[in-house]
Amino acid sequence: MRVKTSVTLPGALLEDIDRVNPNRSAFLEQAARHYLQFAAKRERDAKDAAILNRHAGRLNREAEDVLDYQDPLR
Repeated sequence: MRVKTSVTLPGALLEDIDRVNPNRSAFLEQAARHYLQFAAKRERDAKDAAILNRHAGRLNREAEDVLDYQDPLR
C-alpha cells in the first residue's frame, strides 16, 4: 500500500533529482531503499568486526601456529 507524504527539500536538490529521474517519487523510493540496505550492511559489518575483535587474540595465535607449521624456520 502506498501512502502519500510531503517532504521539503532544497530547490537545487530537486533540480538534480529531476535531471536523473523526473519521477521524484520513484527516485526517492529507490534512494531510501538503497540507503536502508547500506545502513543494514554497515550494522552487520560492525557486528562482525566486534566478533572478530573479541576473538582476535585466539585467531592470531592460530594463524601463528599455521605459519610456524608451514615454515618452521620462521
